[in-house]
Amino acid sequence: MVYRCDEVLLSHNKFNETKDQWEDISYHTLKGINFLETYGNFVKERCQIEMEYAKGLRRLVKSYQPKKKECEELKFSTVRSFRDTVNETADMAGQHEVISETLTAVVLNEIGSLVKELKEDRKKSLSEGSRVQQNLAHSLQQLEKAKKNYEKAFREAEKAHENFTKADADLHLSRAEVEKQRMNASIKSQQCEDSKNEYANQLQKTNRLQGEHYNTIMPGIFQSLQDLDEKRINNFKNLLKKSVEIERSVFPIINKCLDGIVSAADSIDEKQDSQVVIERYKSGFTPPGDIPFDDLSTPRQNGDMTPTVNTPSRQDTVKNTLSIAKAKKRGGLFGIFASNKNNFSFSEKEDFNDLPPNQRKKRIQQRIDDVTTKLHQETAARDGLLKMKEVYEGNPSLGDPMSITGQLTDSCQKIEKLRADLQRYQSLLEDVDTLGTGGATSGGPSTPNSLARHHSNVMSPHHNGGASPRSSVTSHRTSLSDESLSRPESGIGLSHNSLPGSDTYDQPDGPDDDNAEFYDAEPLPIIGTCRAMYAFEGTSEGSMSMAEGEELSIIELDQGDGWTRVRRVGEFEEGFVPTSYIEMNLYNNC
Repeated sequence: MVYRCDEVLLSHNKFNETKDQWEDISYHTLKGINFLETYGNFVKERCQIEMEYAKGLRRLVKSYQPKKKECEELKFSTVRSFRDTVNETADMAGQHEVISETLTAVVLNEIGSLVKELKEDRKKSLSEGSRVQQNLAHSLQQLEKAKKNYEKAFREAEKAHENFTKADADLHLSRAEVEKQRMNASIKSQQCEDSKNEYANQLQKTNRLQGEHYNTIMPGIFQSLQDLDEKRINNFKNLLKKSVEIERSVFPIINKCLDGIVSAADSIDEKQDSQVVIERYKSGFTPPGDIPFDDLSTPRQNGDMTPTVNTPSRQDTVKNTLSIAKAKKRGGLFGIFASNKNNFSFSEKEDFNDLPPNQRKKRIQQRIDDVTTKLHQETAARDGLLKMKEVYEGNPSLGDPMSITGQLTDSCQKIEKLRADLQRYQSLLEDVDTLGTGGATSGGPSTPNSLARHHSNVMSPHHNGGASPRSSVTSHRTSLSDESLSRPESGIGLSHNSLPGSDTYDQPDGPDDDNAEFYDAEPLPIIGTCRAMYAFEGTSEGSMSMAEGEELSIIELDQGDGWTRVRRVGEFEEGFVPTSYIEMNLYNNC
């Protein structure tokens, strides 16, 4: 398309033709800017669609996220795979949000600023073109007017000259009248000459203006409009490419999300899931023995039927199992008004006698874990209150130490109650383990809890056969003396009477205790690190000394007795230190 005039047109009619082209070009540039705005609307709606799609994915992910009560199902590889798929879908939703936000921040803003700039440049060019055209039109009008004045003066001068010629040839006219005609002809001739000069000047000015108009001014304006349109086209091309690059930039992350879904699918293990089902629902009942043959033809003495001894049959065993399952369902149905789950009192069936042996072990161990968690929380809260009381005692202006006494009392009462509950549950678990190892009556395998207790009774190899404060007696794990409620500087917080070597220390009985020191235990794995906030002298057997600021490795958490088992970094020395003396940093998988 050509925007400039390549020919110099001098006539007024030709100028009107170029004026029509000027209007066409003006309309074309307007359509180009409107087209750019249309593309901007397209991008805007595209951003809205991407954002709505992302919101839809977010809602979908939220509705299919596993609930807290479904966390137990995460043991199945299929459930974990689906959870990972849902999480990857959430990440893909985030990438669509990135597309929408980036298109809005980059493309839409650039389109808006570009449209504004093009409109301003077009307005300036059109205004300049209109002004130049008006100047040329005005000059042509002045030329036309000067030409008409010249033609009129020329006719009047010719007529005056004719009148003078007639009067000079007429002998009847007086000399005065002839002189009058001569003067009139001279005036008209002078006026004609002035009009001619004015017309010539105006013509020269108009020709010069017209030449500049068609050769310089208008081609420059047309060129500016052409540059404006080419700028619009070039920017439109760049915007299209930029939109594609914005969307393409998230493809690697989306591909990673898809790869994550594929990896989650590959992690599904049907054998493992089946084993989880077996471990979850196995009862632990002893398989019934052979059903004896009831011989009815056996002769009976005195015609009396001797009562036979009822032995447990396979049907009885199955019936007991079904009855337990029904009782469990009935408890779930009619137990909607039962006590709160967080209430660890031994009300109703807290001993879980209605469950099979293995299921009973799991439920009791779960309660032990819950009580232990609450005990950790309450102990931490108590330690915080003790430190706050110390601060208030050192600086009374910060607060009244007596204001914390009530809270300390409540905290100590809660701790004692939790310790009592923990000891009861541990006793129940020991009873279950005892029944589970009682010969023919046991049918279930040993649980991880029993192995853990067996491992906790192993002597520490670095203390000359002395047990750690926690491994002395299982029942002493949660029994702290009143000294445990004192501040950290008052000691290790455990009654020394419960430690090995004291007078009241209960020596374990049984033949296995004689060989306990020869038990070769595997080293416990490191589950975190800790830093000593205070120095501690390990004077009792099983404890370990540490310096203030020393970094240690954690190999066993506090079980509610105020002690944490640690290992010296780079060495094999292990022992127990007060939990309130260290600052712990556990690993994520713990």
